[in-house]
Amino acid sequence: MWPKYHREITERALATHLSARALAMVLRGNLGQDSPQYLFGTHPHLHFDSNTFARSYAYMDEQRAFVQKNLEQGDSASAWKALGRLTHSAQDFYAHSDYIPRWISRFDGATPPPAPEVDAVSFELLSRPGLRSGKLYYPLELLAFVRILRKYILPHLPTDSHAHMNLDGPDSSPLFPYAYHAAIKRTEIEFKAVLNQLPANLQPIFKDSNSAAI
Repeated sequence: MWPKYHREITERALATHLSARALAMVLRGNLGQDSPQYLFGTHPHLHFDSNTFARSYAYMDEQRAFVQKNLEQGDSASAWKALGRLTHSAQDFYAHSDYIPRWISRFDGATPPPAPEVDAVSFELLSRPGLRSGKLYYPLELLAFVRILRKYILPHLPTDSHAHMNLDGPDSSPLFPYAYHAAIKRTEIEFKAVLNQLPANLQPIFKDSNSAAI
C-alpha cells in the first residue's frame, strides 16, 4: 500500500491501544519498511510479493519475537518498531495477494457486503492452498510505480504482476476499500495477539500505559 494508507490504517487500528509516543514509533517501523532499500530486489517477503508466503509469515513471526525480546531488554522503542514492521507486512498481505478477490468471489456475482464488513481472517481462504501475490517483473515493474507511466506499462506486464494485482490505493482497483478495511482489522488482531502473548509485567510497558501522552 502507499505510505499514506499504511499510516491511516495503523492509526485507526492502534490509536486507542497505545500512547502517542508508542504509536509514533510503531509508525516509524511501519513506514520505514517502504524505504527504497526494502522495496526492490531481495526483500519481496517484507511485502508479501512474488508468492513468498512462507518467508513472509516467518518474517512476521520474527518480528513478534523481537517485540518481547526488546521489551525484556528495556528497549521499548525497538519493540514498537518491530510491531510496526509486523503490521506493515500484515497490511500488505491484503494489498498484494489475491485474498480480497477470492473473498469477493464467494458471493457468486451477488453484491458483496460493504467493505467494513470484510472478513480479514477467513479460515477457509487462509487455510486453502493457492493464494497468490503479484510478481515483480523488473525492470518494467519499476516504471509501473510511476503513476503517469502506469497505463503505458501495464499492457506489457503479465497479468500476475504486482502492477496488475496490487490494491495499493483507490486508483488501483474498486476493491481497494476491502483491502483497506481488512488491513485495519488485521492490524488490531496482530496487536492483540502480541499483547496477549507477553508476560503480564510487560503488557503495560508495551502499551505505554503510564505515559502522560495517552
